[in-house]
Amino acid sequence: MEIALALRNFRRLSGQGRLRAQFWDVICLAVLCVILTLGLWPFHSPKNGVTWLGNHNGLRFGKWSTVMSSSAFQITSAETEESGSIEVWLQPRDIWDSSTILAFYSPGNPFHFSLRQSEAGLELHTETQDDPQSTITSSLYVRDAIRRSGRIFLTIASGVRGTAVYIDGVLAKTAPQFRLSMKGFEGRLVLGDSPRQPDNWSGQLLGLALYRRELTAAQVLRHYDSWTHGEQPEIFDDEDNAALYLFNERAGNVVHNQVRPGVDLYIPAKYLVSDKIFLEPFWKEFSMSRSYWSAAYKNIVGFVPFGFCFCACFSARRVRRTALATVILGCLVSLTIEILQAYLPTRDSGTTDLFTNTLGTYIGVAAYRFFTPTLAARFPWLPFVASPRG
Repeated sequence: MEIALALRNFRRLSGQGRLRAQFWDVICLAVLCVILTLGLWPFHSPKNGVTWLGNHNGLRFGKWSTVMSSSAFQITSAETEESGSIEVWLQPRDIWDSSTILAFYSPGNPFHFSLRQSEAGLELHTETQDDPQSTITSSLYVRDAIRRSGRIFLTIASGVRGTAVYIDGVLAKTAPQFRLSMKGFEGRLVLGDSPRQPDNWSGQLLGLALYRRELTAAQVLRHYDSWTHGEQPEIFDDEDNAALYLFNERAGNVVHNQVRPGVDLYIPAKYLVSDKIFLEPFWKEFSMSRSYWSAAYKNIVGFVPFGFCFCACFSARRVRRTALATVILGCLVSLTIEILQAYLPTRDSGTTDLFTNTLGTYIGVAAYRFFTPTLAARFPWLPFVASPRG
């Protein structure tokens, strides 16, 4: 009699154990599928979101959009002086966006220039590399440059006395210590995105021009008046115009440089990122921006369910050192996602997520070990509650 009762209890407990393990298997599979989808979606290179405005000159940049130069811009020895200007006629879709409007980049070029929208402001960045191990970054921030919705005519003129930024022909900021030269315009031009990692900008691009010299205030105002009223700037020969894009084709996948011979722009059929980074180091990813900390917070929170559920599953299956095994698994899943993201143009591949995702997994494990004893004591009849192990 006692032996039969013991066998029945053993079968009952074994059945509950199998039911508990199967329950957590299903939950863990669902959690893993959700995390992989969030980390890798879309699983392919989407269609390029650049379209022609149609009714007037310009391009519209939507989600996953980019335009690239057909080849790299080259400079001659006579163009290496510390002067250069750029004009951009644009209309952001959102005043509070933070993304890259345009950038010049070449793997072998130690000088880079990028222009970013930072919420209602504009950021100018230049990078100079003294040696392979040292990179000097200079930044200039123009506050409230995008203070209203609508079109904005931006001019950046730089020379030996520094840089002047004009908004709609009016001087907005001067920076004596920030200099921009034609060296910054060397390399491949990327519009509406950044090279190496996706950073999409949304809005309309209506015109773009590059100059080998610093434009004067009178020239800036004349270009603004002629371009915004006649859709083409009044440019004289002594202004050394290096590139001029009117975006007046209104069809096709090529934007012609009106300065000949010159470098044309092309619109890829699929969205792509040039020279995509593989596992960018966390010290290069680090930023004090709100978007950086928001992404870190989401990565931590996103892996908390992973840690909770897999720790419960390992406990139900009597795996030794369940906490350590769960944290290691979370780190491996995160590493797998980051490696795969290097081959997806819409995703960032970096090492910061390895730390944030692993931290989220650990928090999930701690939450399971903290709450499970209370649940097991109050609701022992629940088939999915088991005392934590390891």
